[in-house]
Amino acid sequence: MTMFLIGYGFSALLLTPVLESKLHCRQALLISVIFWALICALSPFLGSLFGLLLARLALGVAEGPLFSLKTRYINDNFAPRELGKPNAVSALGVSLGLAVGFPLVTWLVSAFGWTGSFLALALMNMLLGGGLVLGFIPRSPHPRPLSRLRFRSTLICAWRTPLLGWMLLIEIATLSYLWGNTAWLPAWLRDEHGYSLHATGWLAAVPFLLSLGAKYLGGVLLDRLRPAQAPLLFVAGGAATACAVTGLMVSQQVGWLTFWLLTANACWGLQGAAIPVIVQHHARSEAVGSAYGIINGIGNLCAAFIPLLMGAVMGWMGTVSSGFAVLAVSQLVTFFVGSILLLKMRQVQALPARQ
Repeated sequence: MTMFLIGYGFSALLLTPVLESKLHCRQALLISVIFWALICALSPFLGSLFGLLLARLALGVAEGPLFSLKTRYINDNFAPRELGKPNAVSALGVSLGLAVGFPLVTWLVSAFGWTGSFLALALMNMLLGGGLVLGFIPRSPHPRPLSRLRFRSTLICAWRTPLLGWMLLIEIATLSYLWGNTAWLPAWLRDEHGYSLHATGWLAAVPFLLSLGAKYLGGVLLDRLRPAQAPLLFVAGGAATACAVTGLMVSQQVGWLTFWLLTANACWGLQGAAIPVIVQHHARSEAVGSAYGIINGIGNLCAAFIPLLMGAVMGWMGTVSSGFAVLAVSQLVTFFVGSILLLKMRQVQALPARQ
């Protein structure tokens, strides 16, 4: 996972402005989908653990620009007061993919072996990912780059986005929760509560299914709030998620464990659409994708080491649940930084012109 996220992070950071300055959105997305499906298909035939790790790095590079490009596409096709729901709907893909992925991959491994699971996932990505791009991203009558700026100018413009550093801190905290929870939730269910492999896959999917509704609710709220009020979702969602994770760590009864697990993911999901919306309101339109690429790329590079940090805490404390303290801390960071961002955005009298 760390190798994948390192590749993903550098790609989102550095490859996004290349694609944004040279290709149309449809072209860039198709290239991304084709390459990550091919890498997935080749992964089980590389013959060594080192080869597999390199494949995971390359897979991250291929997938890296995806969220940056979708952020740019939404920015170009929706009005400023209607950005919340489309960002929320597109963010549902993460939770839905994880919810489907946990039971699907455990079934594929048991039915076809780990080699067959790679090939099946490659085929699904090619058909679903490529089909969705071809079916729903319109062909441009005059294919041109997304941005009128060159690579260097696009990157410089993105780095000059107001409040970029504060948004980056929140993204790091948000992705820390996502990847830490994704990496260790199945182990927590299996090792500390004795669930079977199949039961673990299904139970690990339930919290992410719940976050689907929470993410859409967050998008609806964003469209009703003024742009300067968007960080309220970080303040409320971060505090509530931190409390829920703490409750998850100290509870022993199955009913309370279930309640806190579901509550934590719902409160975390509520925040999902807020970061791209804030970026879309503050970045120059020619560099929206690259600005989000900086935030998403560096955020994933930092969050890549959260599963490792959680594992170290678990080894020190002797229980899987103790590692979840790292996730509680990440959401406290979201709460505090969101509070600062809320104050700073209220002080801004006029947002930069969306050119």
